[in-house]
Amino acid sequence: MSSFKLKMLCVAILAAFVMTGCSSLPEHQYSDPYERWNRKVYNFNDGVDRTIVKPVSQVYVAVTPDPLEKGVSNFYDNLFYPTVALNQFLQGKFGDGFRDVTRFTLNTTLGVVGIFDVATAAGLPPAQEDFGQTFAAWGVGSGPYLVVPLMGGMTLRDGIGRAASMPVNPAFYIEDAEARFGLGVGGAIDTSAQLLEARDLVKGDAYLFVRDTYMQRRAFLISDGASQEEDPFLAE
Repeated sequence: MSSFKLKMLCVAILAAFVMTGCSSLPEHQYSDPYERWNRKVYNFNDGVDRTIVKPVSQVYVAVTPDPLEKGVSNFYDNLFYPTVALNQFLQGKFGDGFRDVTRFTLNTTLGVVGIFDVATAAGLPPAQEDFGQTFAAWGVGSGPYLVVPLMGGMTLRDGIGRAASMPVNPAFYIEDAEARFGLGVGGAIDTSAQLLEARDLVKGDAYLFVRDTYMQRRAFLISDGASQEEDPFLAE
């Protein structure tokens, strides 16, 4: 890892520790202080999704055979899996960490760079861990909810977590800019295609629905499925 890329990772982690001072307040006391701005960005993102992303995803699903579509999804899942394994170790889940290293190794080799999910068939199901979950386990507060142009909604903690995950992704080290861009576009289309049916579940105030669903999902993942908390961003 170059010194520049190492600095990027260190800065992201140090920034998360700076936020620890906010963690003395219970998560449920947070509100959505930037809701007016967030709604404007949400509407912009929704417009881009409706006019560009969703139609492209629909064409992709329509013309791509199901086995090939599944293989592409497996490839991208495997590409991001080193982040999962690393964060298992960072959270002290060493057994899970070694299991996920084994899963990544099997799928990368026998599964042909992850196109085939041989690890699940071998009794090594996928896990979901990321830097945002790790920072939460370390006691870092969530920070405000923010909607980022073209990226969607996230807490400040999760946004820093996404930045920290970049040097862990093997694609980060591809020198060819066009190849990196192509992988990024492909990943965005794959993710959008997987969410086509989920779009139809959005009811009522779409902004609140998406925000609350996101927060509840993150609370579920951070607690390893044990969370019974209500949406921490609802005003009391």
